[in-house]
Amino acid sequence: MAKINPEFTKELKSYGAFDVNACYNCGNCTAVCSLSDEENSFPRKMIRLSVLGLEEDIQMSLDPWLCYYCGECSTTCPRQAEPGELMMSLRRWLISKYDWTGLSGLLYKSFTASLTAFIILATGVLWFAAYQGFNPEKLLHYGHYFEMIAIAFVFAFILLPDIIRMWWFTFSKEHSKIPLSAYTKAIGDLFVHMFTQKRTLGCDDSQVRWFEHLILVFGYLLLLFTTVFLDWFGTNNTFVIALGYIESAIIFVVTFIFVLSRVKKEKEVSKHSHPSDWFFVIWLFLMGFTAFFVRLFIDINILNTNIWLYVLHLIVLVQWALLIVPFGKWTHFLYRSFAMYFIRVKSLNTK
Repeated sequence: MAKINPEFTKELKSYGAFDVNACYNCGNCTAVCSLSDEENSFPRKMIRLSVLGLEEDIQMSLDPWLCYYCGECSTTCPRQAEPGELMMSLRRWLISKYDWTGLSGLLYKSFTASLTAFIILATGVLWFAAYQGFNPEKLLHYGHYFEMIAIAFVFAFILLPDIIRMWWFTFSKEHSKIPLSAYTKAIGDLFVHMFTQKRTLGCDDSQVRWFEHLILVFGYLLLLFTTVFLDWFGTNNTFVIALGYIESAIIFVVTFIFVLSRVKKEKEVSKHSHPSDWFFVIWLFLMGFTAFFVRLFIDINILNTNIWLYVLHLIVLVQWALLIVPFGKWTHFLYRSFAMYFIRVKSLNTK
C-alpha cells in the first residue's frame, strides 16, 4: 500500500515550490505542455502525486527530468500554483534523495548552510595559500593537482554512488526483468543527451536557449579538458593557450547573459530563481572570468606580483568542485542525461 505524507507540500516549499495546494486540477498546464500525450497527463500527474504526498511514486518517477521549464504551464495557470516551479523543486528534491551524503538536501533547503560551506572552503584556501607563502609556482602546481584529484574523488565517491541510487529507485520494481541488451542498446542516448541536451528542442521557446546551453556545455567541458589534461596555466603551447582563451571567454560571456536574464526576470524560467540557480551561473561566470585573466597575467608576466588573482580563482574552483558540482545545480546535467537513458532502456524493454 502506498504511503501518503500529508506534509510533503510543506517540505517541497523548502526546495522552492510555491503553493501546490492552490491547484484545482483545471488541466490548463496539461493542455499547453508539449510533453502531454494520450498516456501522460503532464505535469498534472506530478502535481497530484505531490498534493497527495506519494513520495515513493515520485522518487521512482523520471518525469520531472523531462521538463526543461519553458514556463508555459505557469504562465497559463489561473491559480498561480506555479507548476513549472514545482517541477524544478521536484528535481531538487529528487537530487536530495539520490545523494547518499544528505548534503544536497541540506544545501538546497538552507541558504545559511550553503553560505557557511562557501565561507569554510574560502577560508581553507586562504589558509593554504598563506601556508605556502603565496608562492605562485607552488599554488599553480597544487591547484593543477587539486583539479585532477577533485574530479576523480567527486565522481568515484559521490556522483557514481548517487547515479546507482537513482537507477535503483527508478528500476526497484523491475530491475531483474530488464536484460543487459536494453542497457547496451540505449547507451548512445546517454551521450547524445549529455552533450547536446536535445530534449530542450521539444519546448516551444527552446531554439535560442538550446543553442546557448550547447555552447556552454561544450565550452565548459573543453575548458575542463584544457586546464586539467593540457595544463593550460603551465603550458607554452600556442594552440593550447589560444584554445583556453576562447573557451574561458565563451563561458563568462554566456553565463553573463544567463545572469542578466535572471536579473531582468523577463522569462518565466528566470522569475523565481532559487539560490542554487544563482550559485551555478555566478560561479561558472567567475570560473571563466578568473581563468581568462590568470592566463593573461601569466602571459604578460605579472601574475607573480598579482597572485591574489590566482588565489581568487582557486577559491572559486574549490567551491565549484566540492559544492556546486556534487551537490548543486550542476548535477542536473548528469541526472537529466541518465534519466533520458533510463527512459530509453524502459522503452526497449517493452518492445
